[in-house]
Amino acid sequence: MKVMTIGIAGGTGSGKTTLTRRLCERFGNDVSVVYHDNYYKAHDELTYDERSRLNYDHPDAFDTGLMIEHLRRLRAGESVLCPVYDYCQHNRSSETVEICPTKVVIVEGILLFASEEIRSLLDIKIFVDTDADVRILRRIQRDVQERGRSLDSVVNQYLRTVKPMHEQFVEPSKRYADIIVLEGGHNLVALDMIMQRIAHHVESGE
Repeated sequence: MKVMTIGIAGGTGSGKTTLTRRLCERFGNDVSVVYHDNYYKAHDELTYDERSRLNYDHPDAFDTGLMIEHLRRLRAGESVLCPVYDYCQHNRSSETVEICPTKVVIVEGILLFASEEIRSLLDIKIFVDTDADVRILRRIQRDVQERGRSLDSVVNQYLRTVKPMHEQFVEPSKRYADIIVLEGGHNLVALDMIMQRIAHHVESGE
């Protein structure tokens, strides 16, 4: 079985997860997902307050070596035990999730294309491009409702690290994309084109 790897990158709140979910709904067991966020480095040596002040929007925040190893193994048809990140504790949890190789492996994350080594392991690179005002509103809603953050902490983090790191690393990485999708999973024309390409691979292996 030839494994196709698809990278879905873009700024915070751009619609990456919506696009990923739509593809999973369409292709079911033929698709597995690797989330870049789960590869944040563990910081058991730091207190909660110290961890909360780290810059999680810089490429150095990630255990890139482990992710590259896992992507290579998945492409080779091997299962991996993916780490699980706990957003409430700002730290990697003790849990792992087994990810089995499938015909299509979707890799989702803000800073995927900032790493040349990760880019080299992706057959298709998709960048989800959405207006900054929409993205910050979506991030506030998600972090407050789903991750238990206060409004002040979300806004402070956005101004302190998210926005400057987006401008320094995320936005420039757009030039490496094969496809730029406006509005993510809500762009039905782009979604249909991507689904056609995946369907061809699932059915023919090419």
